[in-house]
Order: sequence, then C-alpha cells, then structure tokens
Amino acid sequence: MWRKFLLFFLILMISGCSDNSDKAGTSKQNAASTAQTSSTSQLNKYSVLDSYEVGKDVYVRSTFVDEEERALWVGTSIGVHEIDLDSFGVRRTFTREDGLANEYVFAIGKDSQDSIWFGTNAGGVSSLKGDKWKTYFPMHGLADYWVYSFASHPDGSLWIGTWAGVNRLDLDSDKMETYVKELINEWVYAIEIDSKQRIWFGTEGGISLYDGKTWKEWEHKDGLGAPNTAQLPASTNTGLGTRNRHDLGILNSGSQTYNPNYVFSLELDHDDSLWAGTWGGGVSHFDGKKWQSYSTREGLPGNVVYSLARDKYGVLWAGTNNGLALFRNGSWTVFSENQTMQGLNIYTLAATSDGEIWAGTNGKIFRIGTVKK
Repeated sequence: MWRKFLLFFLILMISGCSDNSDKAGTSKQNAASTAQTSSTSQLNKYSVLDSYEVGKDVYVRSTFVDEEERALWVGTSIGVHEIDLDSFGVRRTFTREDGLANEYVFAIGKDSQDSIWFGTNAGGVSSLKGDKWKTYFPMHGLADYWVYSFASHPDGSLWIGTWAGVNRLDLDSDKMETYVKELINEWVYAIEIDSKQRIWFGTEGGISLYDGKTWKEWEHKDGLGAPNTAQLPASTNTGLGTRNRHDLGILNSGSQTYNPNYVFSLELDHDDSLWAGTWGGGVSHFDGKKWQSYSTREGLPGNVVYSLARDKYGVLWAGTNNGLALFRNGSWTVFSENQTMQGLNIYTLAATSDGEIWAGTNGKIFRIGTVKK
C-alpha cells in the first residue's frame, strides 16, 4: 500500500512556477569560481518550478542524473525512484523486494558499463543493469556495509566510498581493492575525479587526494573549514577513530555542533579547484595552494553543508542545514523564493544539462530552474 501512496504523491505537482527569485549576481566576479560562468547566467533568475512529495518523514538522501537515459534517480529512506526528466513521471520504483540490498539509499552512481549503483545504509551495495541486479557485501570484497559515495574513473574502474575505507572495483574482473590506511580518515562520504584523473576523497577527518602514485591530505589546521566564531560545541557524533556506528544528527542537546574536518560533500570547479562542504565549517574552496572558507558571515544560510552542485552556467549551489544558497560573481545568496525552502535541511543536490537543480530534503524533492528576463 505504501508504494502506491508514494508513487501517487511523487508524481503530484504541488507547486508551480513563481514570479519571485533570489537577488544574486550583484557582487564583483570571483575568477577562481566563476570564470566559466556565461553571460547568460547574469540574465537568469532562479525559481522553484515544481516540488514533489515523497511521503511524510521520508528522507531524500541521494540524487543522480543519468543524461543518456534522461533519468533522475532519487534515493530515499524507503527506496529508490527513477524519474523521467522530460515528463517528470515515475518510470520505476525499487525496494528490497525488487532487488535493492536495503531501502535506505545514501549514494547513487553509474559505471562505465552503464550499470546504476546504489549505496545503502547498512545493506551493502547493489547494481542494476536492465532488469538484472547484483549485490556486494564485505564477503565479496566490499570494505563495509555502509556505502556513501561513488565515482567512475576514466580507466573504467569504479570507486566506492564506505565507512571503512574506499574500494576500487575492476569491472572486468569484478575484483575489489581496499584503501584504508592511505586515507586521512576511513569514513568516506564524497569522491570526485578531476581532469587529471586524480581522486579526491571527503572524509570525517579531512580530505585526501590520490594521483595514482602518491597520497596527500588536508584538514582544518591546513585551512579546511571556517573558524568557529560562534563558539559552537565540538561534535561528539562521529566515528572518528572508532568502529561505533553513529547517525548524522548535527545537534547536541539541542545546540548546533562544530567539526570542520568532517566533509559531507565535494564538487570540482571547471579549473579543477575543489569545493568542500563541512560540518559547521561552511564551504571551503581549494585552488591547489590555499583554502578560502565561507560561512554564515559570508552569506551562507547554515554552516553545515550536506551537498554541493554546479549548474551549467557555472553557478555553485550549496545545500545546508538551514536552506539552499548559490554562489556566483564572488558572493553567496540565500535562495529564498517564496520562503519555500528556507530552514530546510538540503541533503542532496543534482544538476541537469538543462540548467536545472534538483534538491532533496525531508518529505520533498524540489525542481529549480531559470526564468529569462
């Protein structure tokens, strides 16, 4: 019954186009992040085009755009959906009954052989090609049952981030290598691969970089994460140095907490510079030599940054614990159209080739697009 209920509300459009918009684009240009931003983006206003219900108390934790199939994959706490990017209708819905290792889907990716991968919370990882499923557990070489990120490498391999290190899967041999000690921390939440085929890892203890031969790492003492100007208490909700499982709650006795080494999200810019979303330290940008961090002091709505995405205009989007923001022309602007998304936890963001952004939160997913002047 719940599946019929979920499908009904997922395809129900509950909000239409709006005439309101954010007021970004009035500051001076920042060459490091917006050199590729086209003049078109200066003419665009962003607005919520649609929003879709996914069920009460259902968390949207992951999104992935498959442009070849014109599909948006939406991972929730009770299953995964494939959405048609042209009709916005639901193509398919999958749960454990259909082949998923676990309904709680924290990561979605696609490999070089066109399989879609789903990383789950405590259920291992499942892949889908056509209508055929395959599931991997630690007994098959997977580093852990908790899987939070994927990245497809140009050499054809698939990298898988877990709570016990990272795997490199050779798709031809189906063999996995595991890297743990090489990482700054074994709890891996984000993976990005740049144009030089270097691999970046966002973890609970900082950021690691692997160039195929050597490893480098950065943490707060190196410049990652904004300073704790609000004097927030340190987060104790971490598995750093332990094997204890923990949730992703950001509060301690009702108060926000601070752990700038904890990296939830990564996003590469056009010049291979790196953006990182942290727990309490806002967003940090690394140009290859130095870090620059942005917090609520610079315009972010919240300092816990769960998700990052860059749209086709070069605009960077940040999903925080207090709403959504965009960075262009060197400054941050809170996305406050009709106050629809203010105060929400934005857990996941995905950008399409159409210039649209999909943002997932508790109970809903939003489609955001541009309106030409």
